[in-house]
Amino acid sequence: MSRLRDLALGLSLTLAALPAAGEVAFVTCQNGDAVSVVDLDTGTERARWEVPGKPAGVAVGKDAVFTVSPDSKTVRRFSLRGEVSASITLDGGPIGAAYDARHDRLFVSDWYNARLWALDGTTLEVQAELPAGAAPAGLGLSQDGTLLAAAERDADRVSLYDTETLARLRSVSVGTRPFGLGFAPDGRLFVGNVGSNDVTVSDPASGEVLATVPVGERPYGVAFAAGRAFVTNQYENTLSVIALADLSPVATLETGEYPEGISATADGRIAVANWFDNTLSVIDAASLETVAVLETADGPRAFGAFLF
Repeated sequence: MSRLRDLALGLSLTLAALPAAGEVAFVTCQNGDAVSVVDLDTGTERARWEVPGKPAGVAVGKDAVFTVSPDSKTVRRFSLRGEVSASITLDGGPIGAAYDARHDRLFVSDWYNARLWALDGTTLEVQAELPAGAAPAGLGLSQDGTLLAAAERDADRVSLYDTETLARLRSVSVGTRPFGLGFAPDGRLFVGNVGSNDVTVSDPASGEVLATVPVGERPYGVAFAAGRAFVTNQYENTLSVIALADLSPVATLETGEYPEGISATADGRIAVANWFDNTLSVIDAASLETVAVLETADGPRAFGAFLF
């Protein structure tokens, strides 16, 4: 804990100048038992927080960072200074996370027991358990915060929930082994299917599947910027770029080795965590040029919304 306090102190000295939304990355690094706090403007690692239990899932709220450590089954709430303000040990297989700002609630997927937890966003006390399909993984919230989507890998489907009532509204069949997902700015839901190497695009309101778009091998995460969808392809070390207007392929970009978590900044950049390279690639979404490659702790996963 003393190491954690020392690292947090270094971050606290710069908090007064914390950049606007989308410019600081909180990257869960599974092999390093850490979160790397990376300033995307300066390219520096501001701090490194100690996070036992091999953290993978991450979610960033208005004043907190949440991490999920599958090995220790622990969910933690960090202040932006790196102080642990709450933690809970769950009894299943916690992996994915999504923060609901409207209700100050954290959703966590249970890989082993086909359910989701709804946790209080301040205390992390369990508020409810939601039924899900087999092996729920990635979670995502709609732009307006009214819908929660869960990728159910072993059920080959996605379930959608009302964030107000926590009721499951519908389930949508997708490709093989869906894992990561995201809502596009226009409301459509994009789901990466690691088993069929494609992305399912659906209308979450009706549950209608609108398209299936081929991408690279083992698509993991998806983010949106500059009128495009960006999909990390783990086994190809690439990023598939898809035009949102007509779902046509735009480009395939090289990344670091084994790209996983991906998020878009507020100013039109894409940040990609490269698990095997211990780096974060920063790509201009308009020009499609890699503008920086930044170092992180060992084994960056960044599975979730990791930018502030």
